[in-house]
Amino acid sequence: MRIAVIPARGGSKRIPRKNIRPFCGKPMIAWSIAAAQASECFDRIIVSTDDEEIAAVSRQAGAEVPFARPPELADDSTGTVAVVKHAIEWCAAHGVMPDPVCCIYATAPFLCPTDLRAGLDLLLREDCDYVFTATGYAAPIQRALRISPARRVEMFQPEHFTTRSQDLEPAYHDAAQFYWGRAAAWVAGRPVFSPAAAALILPRHRVQDIDTPEDWIHAELLFKTMQTSLSK
Repeated sequence: MRIAVIPARGGSKRIPRKNIRPFCGKPMIAWSIAAAQASECFDRIIVSTDDEEIAAVSRQAGAEVPFARPPELADDSTGTVAVVKHAIEWCAAHGVMPDPVCCIYATAPFLCPTDLRAGLDLLLREDCDYVFTATGYAAPIQRALRISPARRVEMFQPEHFTTRSQDLEPAYHDAAQFYWGRAAAWVAGRPVFSPAAAALILPRHRVQDIDTPEDWIHAELLFKTMQTSLSK
């Protein structure tokens, strides 16, 4: 059995009620649920939450909320792996050990069903612990700058001051959309970012962290622009 686990706790501070706040016409979490449904990858789509309002919105969008997330897994310090592990162990205790398991973030409106399918294919083909989405940095990280306490500029790697951008190794970062993983890896608490993981590379225009009100505004503008382009 393949399952999706969507972590969605109720205590978001920087953007209150972020997981169910309306985003381009429907609650934010509903976009993740819809993408999971459209991918046809999953036997069950489970939302892990400690919040009854989030649970109600998730059920209305078509997901299951078969348990309440324990308080000890609903604070600021709880990592994704622990939440997914709890969901896997709950399923196992109720009759079926799921594998593989995909963690989908609740704030991923740019998630495409085709990417979920491609991630699953990559996991099965490469026989790795995890597959997650990543995208390239817009500028070479080797030429990154810091601002000193005296408000002066310093390079992190000054040896690359004269290196051409095209001669520097590309660098990537987590796209924060989904994480396919083997149940054994989740339950053992193995790190997602390791040589045992593979990355599905996404174009930068389909990646947007949504952690601040400014991020939210930018994401809605980008989402609307992309929808307009697709409709033409």
